[in-house]
Amino acid sequence: TGALRSPGRLLPPARPAESLNGRVDTGIEQGDEISRFYDPMIAKLITYGATRDRAITHMRDALNEFFIRGVAHNISFLAALMVHTRFMTGRISTNMIAEEYPNGFHAADVPHDDPALLISVAAFLHRRYMDRAAEISGQLLGHERVVKNDWVVLMGGERYPVHIDPAEGGYDVVYMGESYQVRSEWQFGYPLFKGTLNGTEICIQVERRDMIYRLFHWGSQADVMVLSPMVAELQALMPVKAPPDLSKFLMSPMPGLLTKLSVQVGQEVKAGEELAVIEAMKMENVLRADHDAKVAKILAAPGDSLAVDQAIIEFE
Repeated sequence: TGALRSPGRLLPPARPAESLNGRVDTGIEQGDEISRFYDPMIAKLITYGATRDRAITHMRDALNEFFIRGVAHNISFLAALMVHTRFMTGRISTNMIAEEYPNGFHAADVPHDDPALLISVAAFLHRRYMDRAAEISGQLLGHERVVKNDWVVLMGGERYPVHIDPAEGGYDVVYMGESYQVRSEWQFGYPLFKGTLNGTEICIQVERRDMIYRLFHWGSQADVMVLSPMVAELQALMPVKAPPDLSKFLMSPMPGLLTKLSVQVGQEVKAGEELAVIEAMKMENVLRADHDAKVAKILAAPGDSLAVDQAIIEFE
C-alpha cells in the first residue's frame, strides 16, 4: 500500500469507544516512544456484527474515530478499504491491493463519496473560528470584526460558494441551493468533529494547519481552505509554488539504521536495482532505484542512524 514503518513519539490519541460491537487491543499510551526496535503493529481494532455488512459498518465508524499522530500509520488505508466496492461485496483476493493501488495508497488521491459533507464541516469549522475571533475583548471601538455569511470553500482545486447562517447548536450551510444543517458541540483543538449533518451522525478527523483544514473521513484526505469571496478571487491569481526537485537523490523514507550500501560512486544502476538497506522496526527495508541513473555521491555510510528524508545517495 506504500505504508512505511514510522518510529516517533505518540501524540494524544483518540480511540473509538469500546462497546459490544468493538474493542481496541493495544499497549501504547500518549507520549510513548515508538522506536525503530518496536514491532510495527501498535494496535488492533476488532468489530462485531450479526452480519458481515454490520461488522463492516462498525469497523468503518470506529476507524473514523481512531486518531493517531506522531507516527505514520495505515488507518486511512483501512478506512478506504471498508468502503471499497470490492471489499464490501466480498470480491477480494490476495492481488486486490496490487490491482486497486498499483502505485501505493495515498489518502489525498481518494475521492470522497459525499463532497458536500466535507464542504459543510469545513464551513462550520471556519465560521466557528471567525466567530470566536469576533468575540475577543479589547477591540478598537468602531473597528470590531464583523463576520459575514458568504464564503468560498476551496477543495480539490475547485471553488464552492457557500452561505453560512448561525443556528441553535451549529450552523446552516447553503451549498448549490441545498441547505445542510450542521450541529456539533465540537471544541477548538479537538481532533474529532462529532455531530450531525441533517440529523445523521458524523465523525470526521480534523487538523488546522495555518489557513488549511485537513479533513479525514472514510479513508479520504482533503485539504480545505475557506476564504472570503474577495480573498478567493485574489488567491486564484497566486502562482503555484513548485516543490523542490529531489529526483537526483535517494532519500531515507523512515528513521532507521543504514545496514548496507549496494552501490559505489560512478556505478550505473538500472530501475529496480537494489541501492541500500535500512533496518527499522524489526524489518529490513530494501531501497531500489526507480529509474536508470549513475551514482555521483555517497552521502551516508553503513552504521549511520538516518532521519526521515535524509539524503543517502546523489545521482548525476
